[in-house]
Amino acid sequence: MERIILVDHQERDHLLPLTFTRPVAKIRVGAFTIAEKWEKRFGFQVSFLTQDYLQQVFPADYDRSTVAINGALVPTASIVEEISFLKDGQSLYNEEHWLATRTQNFNDLGKTRGDKDEQSKSQVVLIDRNWKIFQWNEWAINEDFKWISSNLIRSTTSLDGVTLIGDNLFVEEGAIVQPSAVINSETGPVYIAKGSEVMEGSIIRGALALMESSVLKLGAKIYGATTIGPHSKVGGELNNAVIFGYSNKGHDGFIGNTVIGEWCNLGADTNTSNLKNNYADVKIYNYALKRSETTGGQFCGLTMGDHAKSGINTMFNTGSVCGVFANVFGAGFPHRNIPDFGWGGADGFRTFRIADALDVAEKVMIRRGIELNDDWRKVYTHLFENLTKSKN
Repeated sequence: MERIILVDHQERDHLLPLTFTRPVAKIRVGAFTIAEKWEKRFGFQVSFLTQDYLQQVFPADYDRSTVAINGALVPTASIVEEISFLKDGQSLYNEEHWLATRTQNFNDLGKTRGDKDEQSKSQVVLIDRNWKIFQWNEWAINEDFKWISSNLIRSTTSLDGVTLIGDNLFVEEGAIVQPSAVINSETGPVYIAKGSEVMEGSIIRGALALMESSVLKLGAKIYGATTIGPHSKVGGELNNAVIFGYSNKGHDGFIGNTVIGEWCNLGADTNTSNLKNNYADVKIYNYALKRSETTGGQFCGLTMGDHAKSGINTMFNTGSVCGVFANVFGAGFPHRNIPDFGWGGADGFRTFRIADALDVAEKVMIRRGIELNDDWRKVYTHLFENLTKSKN
């Protein structure tokens, strides 16, 4: 198959605030992002057709791409095969959902159907809502673990003093697992990537993907299916959580059925509720619909956009959505829908000034050796100007 271009389609607005700062295909589910799955597992080079303000950071490669694919589509061997058989101008659908088109014309993708378009016969996984990230995470870790087991180099260091239950474990060369850790891989695969560290006393119950240069701190308690993206530090208790990367939850506190973006920091003893007292299905705010919608499940904690922060002892209610660059602190439960660039807590929010937001972002990113460059400053400034318009 030729190179592919991963397209932000109608699912994008339903995935906000996570997709304010990335193409849909940069969402992490399982060990890898959707884009990395296309590249690593199936050997394709990808580019992105995303929002205009993001295109400088995530450029499209029109000239060399002939297959446009929905960025929310998680690739599998069967769906890749179906796409490979598409003829020029032909599209693939899953019922009403557009999946892919072989074309050089990227206008109106998926909006009109042709007589020769195909219906997929494969199992189709479309990440079209934020809660589906953690709901599909166990399946995705299992799928990625097959590639990891076949393509990466295992550590030859013996795990002395580590209690192992099951053998569905892959410790990559260059990872560190300290004595007195407990790892149960009978409940799901456990992948510990190069440069990562599991500190003493950590307790892991798979499935888990601990990505490169991340740290499980002393006594961390991890229930699957959980993903801790690259360059993150995690302590306390996690259950079915997905952290995209470059984020910290370094202290005690519980997060469950939760999705955390990049460059976030959860203060000590931050907790998320993931189950309502009446055991009812959880509703969550949807930016595209401008209202809450049901997740169809009893468990849903927090969705947190990039660069958001919480102070010590912060309590997030069931089904909370925290916008990009929000700074949450103070006593009591803040509103379940926390505004982008919001500064405050249960007593209300004011607008976090863009100069201050960029200053904090610069300091946070340099700690990971990454510069806040002009392209990202433009992205964040664009978001501020558009997301805070109605407040000013």
